[in-house]
Amino acid sequence: MQFNTDIDFVEIPGVKGNLGIITLQRQQALNALSHEMCLAFSQKLITWRKKDAIKAVIIQAAPGRAFCAGGDIRAAYEKKIKNDSTLVDFFQDEYELNRQIFHFPKPYIAFLDGITMGGGAGISIHGSHCVGTPNMSFAMPETSIGFFPDVGASYFLPRLPFKMGYYLGLTGVVIRYNDCLALGLIDAVISADAQALLIQRLAQTALPNPQTVSDIIQEFSITAPPSALLSHRNEIEICFSKDSMAEIIEALESAENSWCRQTAENIKTKSPSSLRMTLYALQQGNHLDFDACMAMENRLLCYFLQSHDFFEGIRAALIDKDHAPQWEPALSPDAAVDVTKIKD
Repeated sequence: MQFNTDIDFVEIPGVKGNLGIITLQRQQALNALSHEMCLAFSQKLITWRKKDAIKAVIIQAAPGRAFCAGGDIRAAYEKKIKNDSTLVDFFQDEYELNRQIFHFPKPYIAFLDGITMGGGAGISIHGSHCVGTPNMSFAMPETSIGFFPDVGASYFLPRLPFKMGYYLGLTGVVIRYNDCLALGLIDAVISADAQALLIQRLAQTALPNPQTVSDIIQEFSITAPPSALLSHRNEIEICFSKDSMAEIIEALESAENSWCRQTAENIKTKSPSSLRMTLYALQQGNHLDFDACMAMENRLLCYFLQSHDFFEGIRAALIDKDHAPQWEPALSPDAAVDVTKIKD
């Protein structure tokens, strides 16, 4: 299993308390989360939650291009082809891991050094502290593969300022570390080579409360350049405040600048079903607590696992790599959401 659980904690002589450290080391797959990784991760958190000697948890990646590029959707595709009944178990166990992280009673510090997408957000953003480096990039690209932003995204995306979460969730665009800092997706930026020193400092210090962790992180923080994304905040807030996909696209297409029109063209390449369901989930999630969002996402998951577009999107992106998905139905994204399929 490509998951480091050899080091359960770091002992610092003379200092009370230890760190639980998990290191993702599946860089050949950009640390995509397998079912086995999720289960092992979950078990560690159960153990460390009860273990008084563990004062905080660190999640990081071995050196490479990615922190975590998401869940292992190639494996999901293979299970679908084989009619494997355990397909749903992977996603539900991943969602349970997201819940554990959100409710974890001790400091949980994620170091995002590299590509962070989809499931990578689910194992980082829900913790108490998120630290990025200049190598970090972020996206929730699910609508490009006929899926929806899950792993708790229906909770954190609609709470971003200026309707940025709606923009990120519907377009799937990649943003940089400075954009993430400006939006509050991460708490601080440090240089990549400072990560080991920061972990050592955390290990050597009593951590009586989350503010102590925040103060230590800030000692290592560096200044990030201004966010280019925020230069479009007015257009994003106006266009993505609309109530339907048709209105969002119309607002973008009728805008006077080329950036909005390009954004509309990008959106129209996505799965129409995914866009409708994603907008619905974000609108609902804005008024729900975290656990209710996760329950809604589980219902959405069951819908998507029975739909055509999710597996067609995986085929086009990862299996045949023709990047020409044939969405079904190929309707305009303004069609009404059939909420009876996703409610209890």
